[in-house]
Amino acid sequence: MFVVCVHVHVKPENVSQFIEATLENARNTVEEPGALRFDVLQQIDDPNRFVLYEAYRDQEGAKAHKGTAHYATWREAVEPWMAEPRRGVQHQSHFPETDAQWATCR
Repeated sequence: MFVVCVHVHVKPENVSQFIEATLENARNTVEEPGALRFDVLQQIDDPNRFVLYEAYRDQEGAKAHKGTAHYATWREAVEPWMAEPRRGVQHQSHFPETDAQWATCR
């Protein structure tokens, strides 16, 4: 499994817009065949910071996600709302180990 944690710092005046756009992207992403999970996490002690936790079957699933219309729409919408460039960190997942275990996390 392939996981990307995207760290995003949003301008305070755009937080609600960012959440709305990101939830729409997440709802569409989890319907993609290669996607297993897409969590939208807001930092409690700094509500302008977010982590997008994206899990895919493999790197090809993550690559396919970046080719979707909903990702392009999200990327264009949120870019001007960011206080600094977003940062994606890639990970290899060791658990859950099977699609069935990932499915219980959706």
